[in-house]
Amino acid sequence: MVEPEERPSVAGQRLGAPESMGISTLEPGQQPPTMPPGRQVSIRVQMLDDTQEVFEVSQRASGKVLFDLVCAHLNLIEGDYFSLEYQDQRKMTVWLDLLKPILKQIRRPKNTILRFVVKFFPPDHTQLLEELTRYLFALQIKHDLACGRLTCNESSAALLVSHIVQCKTFKIFYQVVLQNAHVETWIAFTICSRSPQHSESLSAGQVMVNGQKQSLNLGQSPDGRHPSPLTSPLLTDAGFIRTDDEDEVRRKVCPVSRSPQHSESLSAGQVMVNGQKQSLNLGQSPDGRHPSPLTSPLLTDAGFIRTDDEDEVRRKRFPTDKAYFIAKELLTTERTYLKDLEVITSFQKSVEKDEAMPDSLRNLIFASFEPVYKFHETFLKDVEQRLAQWEGRSNAHIKGDYQRIGDVMLKNIQGLKLLTAHLQKHSEALLELERMCRSSRKLEGLCRDFELQKVCYLPLNIFFLRPLHRLMHYKQILERLCKHYPPTHDDFRDSRAALADVSEMVVQLHGTLIKMENFQKLLELKKDLIGIDNLALPGREFIRLGCLSKLSGKGLQQRMFFLFNDVLMYTSRGMTASNQFKVHGQLPLYGMTIRESEDEWGVPHSFTLFGQRQSVVVAASSASEMEKWVEDIKMAIELADKCNGPSAEILSSSFTDSKSPEESSADQESDDDLSTSQTSLERQTPHRGNTTVHVCWHRNTSVSMVDFSVALENQLSGNLLRKFKNSNGWQKLWVVFTNFSLFFYKTHQDEYPLASLPLLGYSITIPSESENIHKDYVFKLHFKSHVYYFRSESEYTFERWMEVIRSATCSSSHIRSLSRKEPHVY
Repeated sequence: MVEPEERPSVAGQRLGAPESMGISTLEPGQQPPTMPPGRQVSIRVQMLDDTQEVFEVSQRASGKVLFDLVCAHLNLIEGDYFSLEYQDQRKMTVWLDLLKPILKQIRRPKNTILRFVVKFFPPDHTQLLEELTRYLFALQIKHDLACGRLTCNESSAALLVSHIVQCKTFKIFYQVVLQNAHVETWIAFTICSRSPQHSESLSAGQVMVNGQKQSLNLGQSPDGRHPSPLTSPLLTDAGFIRTDDEDEVRRKVCPVSRSPQHSESLSAGQVMVNGQKQSLNLGQSPDGRHPSPLTSPLLTDAGFIRTDDEDEVRRKRFPTDKAYFIAKELLTTERTYLKDLEVITSFQKSVEKDEAMPDSLRNLIFASFEPVYKFHETFLKDVEQRLAQWEGRSNAHIKGDYQRIGDVMLKNIQGLKLLTAHLQKHSEALLELERMCRSSRKLEGLCRDFELQKVCYLPLNIFFLRPLHRLMHYKQILERLCKHYPPTHDDFRDSRAALADVSEMVVQLHGTLIKMENFQKLLELKKDLIGIDNLALPGREFIRLGCLSKLSGKGLQQRMFFLFNDVLMYTSRGMTASNQFKVHGQLPLYGMTIRESEDEWGVPHSFTLFGQRQSVVVAASSASEMEKWVEDIKMAIELADKCNGPSAEILSSSFTDSKSPEESSADQESDDDLSTSQTSLERQTPHRGNTTVHVCWHRNTSVSMVDFSVALENQLSGNLLRKFKNSNGWQKLWVVFTNFSLFFYKTHQDEYPLASLPLLGYSITIPSESENIHKDYVFKLHFKSHVYYFRSESEYTFERWMEVIRSATCSSSHIRSLSRKEPHVY
């Protein structure tokens, strides 16, 4: 049985790719609207870099056709943030209506220039997942600054000036904005911010460094012309400068001086360094060529310039023993774990004075997490001290053997065993918080608002389970340590004893962890769905979610499917502010049969689901995806048959409509279903667009509960050097891998990530010789045209990053045996 449905017309595949692309706010898997027949008209569009492009469109074409052509020309995926504007006959700037014909809006297309601009700015810049999108946003902000439309306070202005000085496109921008009064105010502010002894002002392009006066020649290409902005690599959203390890001459390390004796006036483009006036051509490399801004030296927090070569020398001073890098992994992951515990602490502080938080819940959370947090604060200090001794950064090595970590682990694991009762209460706190949120709309709103803060980079309920997951991380680290040590090693006995203790704790808490992981996943999925009252029903277990194409009267329509041990739900993404998925139907698994049907329907990788009242034909994106779905559905059907069908509670209360699941699923899914306004609380709330459900939707893939469990067990963090495909320099970042994503920080002290990269759909490989990387311990992440290179510091860390990332990019094809688990009672 198929469903008649009108195919939504959305700006999806703008690059001409046959399938979905990277993460985007757009619907994937759809072709751009076909060009209507008729006479062609030339439309001029001015881009954000002030270049103009001419597009040929039909005189009957809608604004959407032109907008899609512009996005395809720019190779742009995240097009929902942009739009086209023009001046009407009244000289007023208006938006081009994408649904109306162009010529009904623009009377004189030959004399009208449309401008491609940013229309929507996200509240959090980390929502921009494409480098090109961030670059276009930077051009828009730069244009608004140059025109005086965007103003800011003096401290922000000083920061912007420092970024401008570092960027390659500074020269042409400087020449333009210097004519505006507000830029002169910036320069005056930088002068006033200096000490009183700096009585003589600096000319444009001058910097005082260690008493040397040197000139800056920023932004010139080899022929003296400024490069096109669109062909220039972009500084990152944090304003970082990537370091260059390919410079022939190493730059000298020198602290930035703020001495009051520097009162000498500097001419344009000069810098004071070591008391001498010199001319610096920072726009040129030693061989006279202009470097990319991404290959300029990095100015560290301490005010020093550090090159990539110096990091290379610094690494060579550290121990090369594998045990050292295992201990360092313990240190880096412990830092991230303590930051995760601080998220719960921040949540407590944000709601402690609100009456919506009951005292019983407040006391339960505080009593459960406060002792654990204080314990790990002390543990982290012990590990940091031992690593400092191991690296020889103190004199403690004179007094005895310090190249070991097992004794530190044993001492703290024994202390952690005393907190087992507190660890068991963490699941109780999560259950109680969910129960209170169901009864208090205000408390639910407080939790939702906290999740929108930058510090809460994952769903809040995940952080409640972090202490239980951390025990498994300790177990894995100690297993690697014991495997590395020979039995005669001094640290082997302590490491083995610590492993025995932590293994005992893992076994003791394993049952609780399995149940709570499933419960947490149901709560997380509930936030992504509209049209379901209570997803986290007693006895319900999540198995798999992902994209399948559902056959209807209009052809194959992309749908998001959710497989549980009692029902198979399918949804479509609603065109609402919340960006959630609307449940269109539920197929009870009791009595269901499944049959492959490629030959019957002529659709590759298709199979038919025969329910008691309805049959549905679906198709997977590949043979491997089809195999995973068929295997999991068959397993779930067997379990449902053993349980004699779904309970009355599942059939009566889980679907919000008054119709039965079968009746609702048989209804026609029209465009109204996708765009109609909802009265539920979920519709009115902002929603993260990079959840696992949305990633699977855009990349046309699926993940199982086993994949989620493996991802939680395989967490990793540490420093990596990152390089883009078209850049020469390497940027040092603190990287955290968790929940199928990489989260990027400037340092491990940062409170929230600068950006994230969901890894589902990506492939991880080693660069080939033709890619000219010529560095050790480099791995490559690529998804279609998106390519990233990462460098680790040692062979051990390289292998660990490869291992954990593969766990996210290669999803499991076999589910956990559900029949061995106890029914979940919440």
